[in-house]
Parts: sequence; structure tokens; C-alpha cells
Amino acid sequence: MGNFQFLPEQASTLAPEVDHLLYFLVAVTVFFSVVIFSTIFYFAIRYRRRSANEMPDAHQAHNGYTLEIIWSVIPFGITLVMFTWGASVFFTASRPPKDALQIYAVGKRWMWKLEHVEGQREINELHIPVGRPVRLTMTSEDVIHSFFVPAFRTKQDVVPGRYTSTWFTPTKTGKYHLFCAEFCGTKHSGMVGWIYVMEPNDYQTWLSGGATEGSLAENGKKLFEQLACSNCHKDDTTGRCPPLPNLFGSQVKLAGGGTVKADEAYIRESILQPQAKVVAGYEPVMPTFQGLISEEQVLQLVEYVKSIGPKPGTGPADSGQNPAKKPSTAGSMPANR
Repeated sequence: MGNFQFLPEQASTLAPEVDHLLYFLVAVTVFFSVVIFSTIFYFAIRYRRRSANEMPDAHQAHNGYTLEIIWSVIPFGITLVMFTWGASVFFTASRPPKDALQIYAVGKRWMWKLEHVEGQREINELHIPVGRPVRLTMTSEDVIHSFFVPAFRTKQDVVPGRYTSTWFTPTKTGKYHLFCAEFCGTKHSGMVGWIYVMEPNDYQTWLSGGATEGSLAENGKKLFEQLACSNCHKDDTTGRCPPLPNLFGSQVKLAGGGTVKADEAYIRESILQPQAKVVAGYEPVMPTFQGLISEEQVLQLVEYVKSIGPKPGTGPADSGQNPAKKPSTAGSMPANR
């Protein structure tokens, strides 16, 4: 029992916040459990029936309004504290910093495939620098998985057909467990891995070592050209489909009204389900690439579109405005946006 820990090691900025909330919830639960059950035992003994012939007192008096108000107001106040505190932790955990290190993760029975924007790929391992916020954009190739790192107090479902994200800032160097926390089949227990938190200089050395085939954006550009996407997505407004420069992060006007933000999920949907959201002023001519390209290739295209987006400090452009043409023939990629 000398090495026994009630909770895993705290190794992220979020971990203490989660643990403090847990301690509060446990303390409140234990306190009221002791009070309630002690009171039950006391009354059970104090007002027990002492003989078979003893009749209970049928007289009842209802004059404890003050007590009723107290035991209603106090629990209500405590639940408000729980809700406010929990909501604060939730919003912190769901809003990654803008300067977070971007890493993509794909869950597949029975492994985690992770890829850095620089092109480094890993399976069931993730190398990250200490003290740097890390944002994971995740999807699944088959069933629902869940990316769980106990030491970081982070767990996020990984859902097929959509992107989910999580983030954390590691505070200690070391080696930490990675689990799948959603039952995903017969070998679910074997879908494990490791997170390696390194000093920044060591991380840069690791990142520069090993052969890569180019960054995600570079590979995405090659794939973009191989699929002849530039035939329709021209840099000006003369193509069949909207131009892609400065698209990422902008507000896109849709046919039929409404707008949508051009984030990773929107670009992915444009590639795989192009008819879901059509840009105002353009025809629904975009063919689907569902089943024609892998999840890794979708990530490459997403990163390429991001790479030609607005540079820091320039501000996002308003995409989908003032289209010059309304084409009527098909064929383009990656988005009919």
C-alpha cells in the first residue's frame, strides 16, 4: 500500500481543477450521508416500539416551517455551487487556446493513429512538449472510441463521421497512460498507448528526426492536385466552386439563408457530404469523396485548406460572397462551399 494513490498523478493544468471539484463533491456527499443516516438510526432507536401492546402516538403537529425552509434553501445553494463550479471546469476544458499545438488523431480498432502537422506519424504513442497547450482533433474509422489520459484528467469520445476535440497543457515530463474508455469490441482492453511529455528542446529534436513525406499541408496540396480539385476551386471567382484561399475561419453564407463557420468539421463535411451545406450563389455540383479517400487524406486536405487561410493578424475573409458565376456542371473538390 506504500505506492497506493487515490487518484492518478496530476500532470496537466486541468488536473488540479478537476480534482478540487471532485474533493468538494465527495466531501458534500459524505457529510450529508453521515448526517442523514445518523439521524435515521437515532430516530429508529429513540422512537422504537418497546412492547407489543404499545400503540404509536397518532397526534401530528405541523409547525416546522423554519426547518423546512432551511433544509430546502441550503441544498439548493450547494447544488448551485456544484453547477457553477462544474460549468466553469467544463468551459475551461472545452476551449483550447488559439496558440495550441495542433495534432490529429484517428481511432481504429484497435489502435490510435496520431499525426503532427509537420508530418510525423505515431501509432499508440504521442510525443508532446511540456508547458505547451496541445489540441487534438479526432475522428474514428469504425466505431465510437474515447481518448482518455487519466494523468491529464481528459476524456473525449471519438465519433465516426465527425470531428471532436480535446486539449490539455502538460505540466510534468514523463510517460503517461493512454486508454480507450469506450467499449469498442473484443480487443477493447488492448487499445492502449503512451503519452511522452518532453522538454521543448528534446521535443524539437524528436520532431526533426526520422523520415517524413512532408507536412500534412504539403501532402494535402499534392492530393488536391492529384484529384484535380483546382479545376473547379480556382483562386478567383471564375470556378464552378468557391475559392479556397482565406476560407478557413471565415463565415460562409449558405444557399437558403444562414451562415456557418468554416472550421475543420465544415471542411470535412464539404469533402464527404458536399450537398449538406451549399454556398450561396453556387450550384450543388460537388461530387462526394466518401469512400474514395481515407481519413488521413481528409486530414491532409483539411490542413492544406487551413494553410492557405488568413495569416495571423490579417483577419478571416468572408467566404461565399459576390460569386461571379453559377455553374451547372459537376466536378470539384474539396468543398462545394
